[in-house]
Amino acid sequence: MRLNNSYKKISVWALAFLAMSCTNDFLNVSPQGQQPSEDFWVDGNDASKAVNALYANLHSWNNIAFAPIALESMGSDEAEKGSSPSDATFMNQYDQFTITSTEGQLNGFWQGMYQTINLANQVLGNVPGIDMEAGLKDRFLAEAKFLRAYCYFRLVRAFGDVPLRLTLPQSVDEYNLPRAPKEEVYAAIEKDLSEAAAVLPQTYAASDLGRITKGAALALHAKVSMYQKKWGEVKSYTEQVMGLGYSLFPDFESLFRVENENCSESVFEIQCKRIDNNKGASNSQYSQVQGVRGVPEGGWGFNVPTQELADAFEAGDPRRDATIIFRGETTPEGDAIPETGDNPMYNQKSYVPFSQHVSGYTQGSDQNIRVIRYAEVLLMNAEANMELGNAQAALEPLNQVRARARGNESGILPDVTTSDIAELRKAIYHERRVELAMEFDRYFDVVRQGRGPEVFGKKGFTAGKNELWPIPQNEIDLSGGILTQNVGY
Repeated sequence: MRLNNSYKKISVWALAFLAMSCTNDFLNVSPQGQQPSEDFWVDGNDASKAVNALYANLHSWNNIAFAPIALESMGSDEAEKGSSPSDATFMNQYDQFTITSTEGQLNGFWQGMYQTINLANQVLGNVPGIDMEAGLKDRFLAEAKFLRAYCYFRLVRAFGDVPLRLTLPQSVDEYNLPRAPKEEVYAAIEKDLSEAAAVLPQTYAASDLGRITKGAALALHAKVSMYQKKWGEVKSYTEQVMGLGYSLFPDFESLFRVENENCSESVFEIQCKRIDNNKGASNSQYSQVQGVRGVPEGGWGFNVPTQELADAFEAGDPRRDATIIFRGETTPEGDAIPETGDNPMYNQKSYVPFSQHVSGYTQGSDQNIRVIRYAEVLLMNAEANMELGNAQAALEPLNQVRARARGNESGILPDVTTSDIAELRKAIYHERRVELAMEFDRYFDVVRQGRGPEVFGKKGFTAGKNELWPIPQNEIDLSGGILTQNVGY
């Protein structure tokens, strides 16, 4: 649902339908199996349905598939289009920085984020008026604030200034909003996360496992602060998370498999579940679009690792083989990858063992999407301490991450010991690159570090332009020119 125009379009359609129904009463048929809107927002059960719908929208196509791959992965040096050369060639425009404002994935990403924001605003606008248990109501509102903040964070780092809608529109004057300065957007994100962290529990019972926690709100707040170079706040928020009982999962490769979802390292995961006899509800395609091509019930092979990424790992680093599926290899789960095919490599973090492919269902319907891991919290803490001049304090969390990767192999990945800030910065940037590879952060990391021309220049990155993606032209047109375009597009 488009932020500035969807409400208007729905209203116009509704009025037209109402006028037609005055003379065609036989058209007034209630939708089958749907709860009428006038009977909704009545009790706690309705509030629960609305919040669950908000969670469910997180794994919709525009939130986790082609559009995020285009905007959040293709600009980096760790991934390229993949699949067959002739399939979805529009992805190359993001990879080579030749993108124009009319390319469709821009609009898909924009719609996906604002649709989730709209669902969050509906919860935040309606649940306060429901007579229900106060503690549960507060938790529902906190979950909605986190998810709204999460989507605005994805928007602001992709586009910069964006329309900021924090309430449901009450009049026609509130439909079409201009872009708000990114500083204002960041302030709204931080307010939502502060309020959410004050309410959300540290843990849940098994029946609610996977819902947003206090740790998730603090960790996302740390990441938002990192993008603004608020290093004191990054240090504070990460230290709070480090005191909540998280730990690194021992086996890096199996960390990403279904059986280890919501483990000790999980801070925030998008929950996915195959619903038997309900293919429409089993709609996460995150793993399918990135899965190995040419195998039974296989994937589409998009968003594949580059040779640059493969070469970035230190000698013997187990994370290389745990991140990249190489053509012709046999995976730890025993799957033989074809020796020939369109792509020499695939993303192993999104990989679904062949034994878990269920005929007729989307590959990866059961596979959660890891968004924030405790390893990233440790690396954010290391970076904050480094930027604050505390080299020794930065080394401990940095080396925790390296030690987990090293395991029992004492001859690899030695501890970082330098106290030189420039060398330490280089080491932390490297560790983020290899630890978080193929997790949709590399492009934005390099941009926030101010290294875009240095790292991506050979791909076509232009300083002063490619730090942001273009505002979708369709949204500018629908706004009647209220929305403006980013520089260079």
